Amino acid sequence: MKIDHIQYLVFALPVLLLGCGSMSGSYQGLSSGNIITGEGIANPNPVVVNQWGDVPEGLTWGHTAGIDIDPTDGHVWAYERCGSGGGFMVGQGPVNCETNPVNPIYKFDPHTGEVLANFGANLMVTPHGIDVDDQGNVWVTDFANNQAQTKGQQVHKFSPEGELLMSLGVAGKRTTEGGLFNQPNDVVIAPDGSIFVSDGHTGQTLTSENAIEEGRAAGSTGRIMKFSPQGALLMEWGRIGTAHGEFRTPHGMDIDSQGRLWVADRGNHRLEIFDLEGNYLESRYSYGRISGIHITEDDMVYAIDSESGPINHINWISGVRIGPLDEDRITGFVPGYPLESRGYQSTAGEGVAVDEDGNIFVAEGPSSINSAGGSFTKYMN
Repeated sequence: MKIDHIQYLVFALPVLLLGCGSMSGSYQGLSSGNIITGEGIANPNPVVVNQWGDVPEGLTWGHTAGIDIDPTDGHVWAYERCGSGGGFMVGQGPVNCETNPVNPIYKFDPHTGEVLANFGANLMVTPHGIDVDDQGNVWVTDFANNQAQTKGQQVHKFSPEGELLMSLGVAGKRTTEGGLFNQPNDVVIAPDGSIFVSDGHTGQTLTSENAIEEGRAAGSTGRIMKFSPQGALLMEWGRIGTAHGEFRTPHGMDIDSQGRLWVADRGNHRLEIFDLEGNYLESRYSYGRISGIHITEDDMVYAIDSESGPINHINWISGVRIGPLDEDRITGFVPGYPLESRGYQSTAGEGVAVDEDGNIFVAEGPSSINSAGGSFTKYMN
C-alpha cells in the first residue's frame, strides 16, 4: 500500500474535546476513555508527516529506535541503522552499520527536516539508544556486536560536531562483569553528568518463571548501570524478573524535572520510577508495552507502545500515550499505523521525542518501518 507523504489519520474513535494549545503541557484534561484501545481519548497530533527528514542522495533509510531533542537549540537528533531493513549485503551478511558503514547519526531541522549534521560511520554495528546532554553532546548505545567481536556492546559520546569524546565498554566484548555491557539499550545523562545505561534486551522473550530462571543462569540480564561523568562504574541494580527493580528488557529511559529516573520496562508492560541512587519509588501501568519515553519540560509523559500484539499484549492498540507526570492517567493518544499481522492492534515506532511546539517525532522500528515508509514520522498538532 502506497503511503502519501502527508496524510491525516482517520480512525473511528470517539473524541473527547479537550483544551489544546501549541505547547505540549497545555494538552491536559479530564481522565476519560479507554486507555487500552484509545477510544474516547483525543488525539492532539492528528496530522501525520511520514517519511519525515531528508534522505541523503543514494541512501535508503533503515529502521531505528532512537530520537531526541537537543536541549541547546531544539533540533532533532536521531540515528538509523545504515539501511537495515531485514536485507543482506552480498557476501557480508545482514545489513547493519558494520556491513554498510555509512554515517548513522543525524541532526535535523525540526521544521524542514534538513540534515544539519551526519556522522558516526565505521564505529557501530546496531545503534539502539540516543540521548543529548545539556551541553549538546550526543550519546549513542550499540547493543550488538560484529562476528569478529571487534565492534559493538558500547556507549559512545560525541561532540555536537561528531568528534568521538568517550566510549564506555570494550568493543565487541559482551558480558555482565567488570562494568561491561550485555546489550546496552539506552543511555541518559543526569544534570550532574552521571551516566545511566539500561542493559539487557532478551528478557522480554522470557514468559514463565522457568524461562526467567534459565535466562539468568545463561547470563542474560535486565539492569540499570550508573557511571560517573568520567565513565567509572558507580553502581548497578536489577536483573531479569517481574518484581519492582527487576526488568524484562529495560528498553528506554528519561529523567524528569524532579530528578527521577523513568525506565520503560517493555516486557513487564510498565514504567518503573527510581531516584538517581537506584531506589524504587513507584510505577505507571497505563502506557502499554513501552519501547520509548520522553518527558517534556512542562511535565507531560509521552510513551510509545510499539510492541503490543495478539500474542504478547492482546487488545492494546500501539501508539503514543500521553499523561501528566504525577498521575497514572492518559489524556492523549496518537495511534500508529495499521499492520495486517496485528489486526486491529496496529504498529508504531520505538523512539519518541517532543519539541517545544508539541510536535511528536517517532523513530520507526523493525515492525513499523514498512508501514511508515521511512525511518521517521512527525505528528503535528
